[in-house]
Amino acid sequence: MKKGIHPKYSEVVFYDTQSDYKFLTKSTMTSKEKIKWEDGKEYPLIKIEVSSASHPFYTGKKIFVDTAGRVEKFNRRYKRK
Repeated sequence: MKKGIHPKYSEVVFYDTQSDYKFLTKSTMTSKEKIKWEDGKEYPLIKIEVSSASHPFYTGKKIFVDTAGRVEKFNRRYKRK
């Protein structure tokens, strides 16, 4: 592998905001927010809307994910002039 071209791969905490579920894993994602984990160390915190704890396929419950903001942002960005 070439040196210096790959992103840093480190431990981060993902936080599912819908189900209040947190899990520690490795990722190339980074964040300025930090959280103190159960082992006493601080890790970057990545907030997500859907995980296996809140996804309808795994829970059997229907949820509403607010995508209106994303659609409006897309329309503003790519609006025909």
